[in-house]
Amino acid sequence: MEPYTIDFNLPSSWAELSDKQLRYVFGLLAAEFSGEEIKTLCFLRWSGARVIGRQESGAYLLKKEKAIFEVSPLALAELLPHLDWLTAMPAVPVRLSKIRRHAALPADFAGVPFETFIICDNLYQGYLSTQNDELLDMLGSTLYGADLKFEPLERIAVFYWFASLKTSLSNKFADFFQPIDSAGDGNLLGTPAMTVEEAMNAQIRALSKGDVTKESQVLALDTLRALTELNAQAREYKQLNEQIHKK
Repeated sequence: MEPYTIDFNLPSSWAELSDKQLRYVFGLLAAEFSGEEIKTLCFLRWSGARVIGRQESGAYLLKKEKAIFEVSPLALAELLPHLDWLTAMPAVPVRLSKIRRHAALPADFAGVPFETFIICDNLYQGYLSTQNDELLDMLGSTLYGADLKFEPLERIAVFYWFASLKTSLSNKFADFFQPIDSAGDGNLLGTPAMTVEEAMNAQIRALSKGDVTKESQVLALDTLRALTELNAQAREYKQLNEQIHKK
């Protein structure tokens, strides 16, 4: 077969994926395909190529538009690292923009009330602790504003969205989201002995300065604005502790 040049244009990150592409990936994850299998199947799907046969040499016979060409397993393996990011959690929040015509909240929670973030984070933490799919459905229903029962791939989509959101927020508000030291006094997230609910109440008290009449205002704050303030308070708390320990 004559040498043939084929250009493959592939996404380079989670952020570039369309709803249709995200559904395909989450469907593969739900079906428990391995990382290598997911990369291979996504490569074939997104490159526009399809396998139409296999040569005696072991090479795959592919068709892309009107071109028919062969690719050795080694050559295919050398292309797959371009999709390594598929086997890692997204660095930025990604989500299906709609599920059964119900529109999602903003991916980064910009403009979303802090109360909604607290509810979602509580459900997310509960799911991490129990692996109870009902909590994931409740999280998804909050994120999409409707009481829904989610398909397995949609549950994975919900989990990936909030997990990637927490990663993004942890990077942006690093002082507030720093891990709690089990040997120390904790931080603005609370102490190691605190429940999730107690930690959330501590955050509300920090924002309201203990004034219960301001709780409704705090809960109505834009999530990113509330976290900006909590991050500033956490930084001040950390600096104060450092000064005390130096004395």
